[in-house]
Amino acid sequence: MEITEVRVFPVNEEKLRAYVTITFDHCFVIRDLKIIQGASGLFVSMPSKKRKDGTYRDIAHPINNETRRMIEEKIIAEYHRVVAEGGGQRALGGQ
Repeated sequence: MEITEVRVFPVNEEKLRAYVTITFDHCFVIRDLKIIQGASGLFVSMPSKKRKDGTYRDIAHPINNETRRMIEEKIIAEYHRVVAEGGGQRALGGQ
């Protein structure tokens, strides 16, 4: 499995830094990932849905730490490139 596209949509909010869309193997898309500024740096939050009890549950997420790390590294690297270029939307691997 390979991430073939990363689209970063920067925002200017208190902790939220960007929304992200990723594509795997040119055939599977996950939208609404978020880059969050946490106490120890940036991290990627997976798309989630609010439940009736008010809690949130991820609707798509990696099964293991290796995959999570691979996704986070690609997304955060692309975020840094976008910010360095002036903050406009950019797609890594996009056509």
